[in-house]
Amino acid sequence: MGTPTQTTDVPPPAPQQTVDKRAARGATRPGDRIFLGFSRGSGILLLVIMAAIAVFLTYRASLAISKDQGNFLTTFQWDTNLVPPNFGIAVLAFGTVVSSIVAMVIAVPVAVAIALFLTHYAPRRMRGPIAYVIDLLAAVPSIVYGLWGALVLVPHMNGLFGWLNDYLGWTGVFSWEGGAPRSMLTVGILLAIMILPIITNVSREVFRQVPQMHEEAALALGATRWEVIRMAVIPFGRSGVISASMLGLGRALGETMAVATVLSPTFDIQASLLDPGGGTFAQNIASKFGEATEFGRDALIASGLVLFVITLLVNGAARAIIARRKEYSGANA
Repeated sequence: MGTPTQTTDVPPPAPQQTVDKRAARGATRPGDRIFLGFSRGSGILLLVIMAAIAVFLTYRASLAISKDQGNFLTTFQWDTNLVPPNFGIAVLAFGTVVSSIVAMVIAVPVAVAIALFLTHYAPRRMRGPIAYVIDLLAAVPSIVYGLWGALVLVPHMNGLFGWLNDYLGWTGVFSWEGGAPRSMLTVGILLAIMILPIITNVSREVFRQVPQMHEEAALALGATRWEVIRMAVIPFGRSGVISASMLGLGRALGETMAVATVLSPTFDIQASLLDPGGGTFAQNIASKFGEATEFGRDALIASGLVLFVITLLVNGAARAIIARRKEYSGANA
């Protein structure tokens, strides 16, 4: 009998362990490298621009604040022509914050309601025309809103002011002594009309992205249309609505010509929203910059620095709110 032949298993050739880095980089498409470079460069350029703006504002503001006789944060006066000058931002900060809060309180609920109506209630034939009109409102220049506010809105505010004084005047916030209705409430209503299209358009697009299976699942469980919106649509689009509100708030904080056209500015803080007076950062800069001296412009730039910081804080707060609600973001749905 022949002896069995012994076979030895020959291991297959080992794969190449090292890969040339140049070859690996060469495998990437040129378009990908170009796009990566543009994206990275755009992000770096944005940071550089923001830093340059902050440095410029801080430098020019320091020149003015160092010569200010009063307290820059608490002085109720703006007179840069005095020797020594005396100016502060207390009235401007109060007016900017109050008018923006009034605008947000009015605009956000109305904008969200319009967005929900267009996405879940309106017939298909109505959605297109209404959305088109809202888009046109977003494109109207601010000076046009200001002229409309001065010529149409202000003369028709007497009835509203009288009603608020009769029923809510006891609060002090809505007391009215019969002056011209060029007050913070009028400014807030005008700003609400201006930011309404922005919040509505973004919210509408967010609500349209709600997964259809979420709504169908709620309907299958017997939910009504409102319950579907409350349990599926609003939680999904909450972060988007917050982002849309921050966009609108940014425009309200920095609006100039419309506020300057409607408001009767004075450097005092009124307890009532119906009494004329007050001011905002943007309105004060727009009205005084043209005739200001070199030092006066530095003082106005100092107030612009405060508005810049307020805007950054608002955006940071919005990002923090969204980060706490990651479970409601569309990316994680």
